[in-house]
Amino acid sequence: MAHPDQRAEGAGPFTTRLTWHPPGGGTAVWESRPARRRGVLAVHAPGAVAARRTVADDKALARLRRLNAIAATAFVVGGALFAAGAAVAQFGSGDATTCASIYFAGGLFFNTGGYVSLLQVVNAPRHLPGGEGRLVTRPWRWWSYEPTRVDWLSTFVLFTGTLVFAVNLLDSFLQGLNVQQVNRLIWTPDVIGCLLFLISGHLAFVEICHRSRPCLRQRSLGWRIVAVNQFGSVLFMVSALAAYTRPATGSLVNADIANWGTLVGALCFSVGGVLQLFERP
Repeated sequence: MAHPDQRAEGAGPFTTRLTWHPPGGGTAVWESRPARRRGVLAVHAPGAVAARRTVADDKALARLRRLNAIAATAFVVGGALFAAGAAVAQFGSGDATTCASIYFAGGLFFNTGGYVSLLQVVNAPRHLPGGEGRLVTRPWRWWSYEPTRVDWLSTFVLFTGTLVFAVNLLDSFLQGLNVQQVNRLIWTPDVIGCLLFLISGHLAFVEICHRSRPCLRQRSLGWRIVAVNQFGSVLFMVSALAAYTRPATGSLVNADIANWGTLVGALCFSVGGVLQLFERP
């Protein structure tokens, strides 16, 4: 709950921006994404026109750089492998086992990127509401449960989505399935994973826009990362819907759309990973 002298912004139960007056005067502004990604918050000194950045300590910054590099690289490689798998399906041999192997390797990188993204949130420096305008580094943790934080919820849903995709990818190796089994064991987890990616992306927009509706902030690197990843999630969902196997014919709704949606959507995640490399302290 915000202090009486604080102004909280966000959507629903989530606070994504907090403004307060430190004891020494002036104004301190904490924003969720810059604080957890770059380890900074803004402090306006009394009478000052421009704000100065207050940065977390060296330990926290080194931690953020390391986690960001791992997560970003994992998404770059995972997206590239998914695009390669879709390319093989569309232009190459189309062998199901070969495609499944490439997708599975990409899925492992997506799992890594999802979990490390969650670690970024869990171990991000925290602000002191109502106190001095500074960030505090907490001891390292491998897990936390903080569903009232939109950044935690967004990355947790993302990581869960990568795990559901893993079920889909593992089931893709099964042989001799009938149409009903294919749709239940392979297609259903695919759609659920895509839906979780879309929910995660929406929550990421909530964090960066400080409201429930998406906003347009093209000059913000964080916004561009969220936007390109959400576009990739939309393409993944289109691909998943097109990959439904018709019970009457045993064929996909549209194999071309399924492959192209996966290919372009995966490249979006790779681009998002490259951009994320620059969103660091």
